[in-house]
Amino acid sequence: MNAGKPSPKSSFGFTTKVVHHAQDADAETGAVVPTLSLATTYKQDGINQPRGGFEYARAQNPTRAQLEQVLAGLENAQFANAFASGLAALAGLMSLFEPGDHIIAGDDLYGGTVRYFNQVLAKYGITFSYIDTANLNAVERAITPKTKLIYLESPTNPMLRLSDIRAICKLAKARNLLVAVDNTFATPYLQRPLELGADVVLHSSTKYLGGHSDILGGALMTSNALLYEKFAFNQKAVGAVPSPFDCWLLMRSVKTLSLRMERHCENALAIAQFLQQHEAVKKVYYPGLPTHPSHDLAKRQMPNGFGGIVSLDLGGRAEVEAFIKELNIFTFAESLGAVESLVCYPWEMTHVAVPIERRLQLGLTEGLIRLSVGIEDKSDLINELEQALSAVQTAVAS
Repeated sequence: MNAGKPSPKSSFGFTTKVVHHAQDADAETGAVVPTLSLATTYKQDGINQPRGGFEYARAQNPTRAQLEQVLAGLENAQFANAFASGLAALAGLMSLFEPGDHIIAGDDLYGGTVRYFNQVLAKYGITFSYIDTANLNAVERAITPKTKLIYLESPTNPMLRLSDIRAICKLAKARNLLVAVDNTFATPYLQRPLELGADVVLHSSTKYLGGHSDILGGALMTSNALLYEKFAFNQKAVGAVPSPFDCWLLMRSVKTLSLRMERHCENALAIAQFLQQHEAVKKVYYPGLPTHPSHDLAKRQMPNGFGGIVSLDLGGRAEVEAFIKELNIFTFAESLGAVESLVCYPWEMTHVAVPIERRLQLGLTEGLIRLSVGIEDKSDLINELEQALSAVQTAVAS
């Protein structure tokens, strides 16, 4: 296998692709499971004569090279670069930019992204404008002569707002700007931003791609060879790369992505519909609900489903505390996208780095919780939520 070998588009359906793309049986042994290579260095046949392009594992590793072909296939990209975490992948993307460059970003981003932008990159002279990227006119007004990138989450974390990726990419191309989309929430099963015109797709592969709360990873996918080479240089120069074993685990996990996402979406929609009717819930955020302001866009942009994340507002911190005390199947924990259902409190967990004023402007209140709906029986999940909401009502009444 050649390191960095482009991954061609496949004519197979997505579910067939995730099982078979770039994962043929081993030519020598016939093994149907990818080989795990733990080597950190490789014998060379002479000066500047590495075998298969492998010299040192920070630059490339056979297992990681295979994973990158697998990941590229998910997004119908020509190339992928695997990183040690989603934030490491974000740092690889941001290594493209220099002091004085300006980046337009959504105003409803993962708190870790905001922390990295404001507390790390800002020190090096990169500037950011946070705007409502669902408003195309606002995106256009934010462009300056120094703008280099439009950075999107769609759906956003945790308010589940959508941006019209195709329209933004058309605007960006007319201004010679790059567009990068964090596709962690939607996954390639629901949405493929490169096909909508984006230049780069980012994933925290810790989440749905891994899907089992046992892998830390990130990835950048692109069909731009120059960008790929720059990301590969960052991998080698900075060294924020995943271990071979994490790469091997991720290839295993990707095989069931379609099946897991089908169940995540089915369960999340049923739960969102249930929550919308419950009097203890102040507001529900889920793009699969007709009441969501971008529901029609979601149907066009995410035709296979609306994702496994549901956010809801219970009114205040006391209600949240009463709610989480009653949970058993739902685990109160950070992260998302795994087979088990999780509940997160963004105010004190994922979005604590976001200024309070901005949180409140977005509707991210002290009463907001984010559900990462797993693959359990939906009747069990709904029954547990009913019990927890009953406890909220009792607490409020007392």
